[in-house]
Amino acid sequence: MTEQTLILLKPDSLQRGLIGKILSRFEDVGLKIVAMKMLSASKELAEKHYFLDEDWAKKVYQKNKEVAEKEGRKVNYKNHMELGKTIQSYNISFLMENPVIAMILEGPHAVEIVRKMVGHTEPKQALPGTIRGDFASLESYALADKKQRVTRNLVHASDSPENAKREIELWFKNEEIHNYRKELDRHF
Repeated sequence: MTEQTLILLKPDSLQRGLIGKILSRFEDVGLKIVAMKMLSASKELAEKHYFLDEDWAKKVYQKNKEVAEKEGRKVNYKNHMELGKTIQSYNISFLMENPVIAMILEGPHAVEIVRKMVGHTEPKQALPGTIRGDFASLESYALADKKQRVTRNLVHASDSPENAKREIELWFKNEEIHNYRKELDRHF
């Protein structure tokens, strides 16, 4: 039942001085930090993290299309792979822009809980009380498209236990992951 998930506090989290506020949210709900480090992502690491996958590109295209139609805008891409390649290149550049804080959080239902806490990928759609809703709500897909850059949304959170495992293996060596007990552990 206990899961691990990868969190990246992206360059905009560091630039805006939000590290402590974001970390405290995860600790406040009882999630345990079992690994954490600050690093500058290499191009190779960023490319592996944001690898281009057909299914991912389809989901991103559909999400983008729905938002654009709702706002009366056109999607400026021929197909999902063209959009996917563009977003992938934006994500890679952004991840390499400044250092990031990479961490592994652990707890029951960690992936699902963290995704709820982080909020919608497009910050302007994120509900108040979520990290993106409280700290990045002025950001939008339309603004990112206009500026030809990534949507600056503060945090990356693994979207499934399978992706969490893959991402953790990219960002951390086994010896960097710690096993210790917290008071709450006796309840799980």
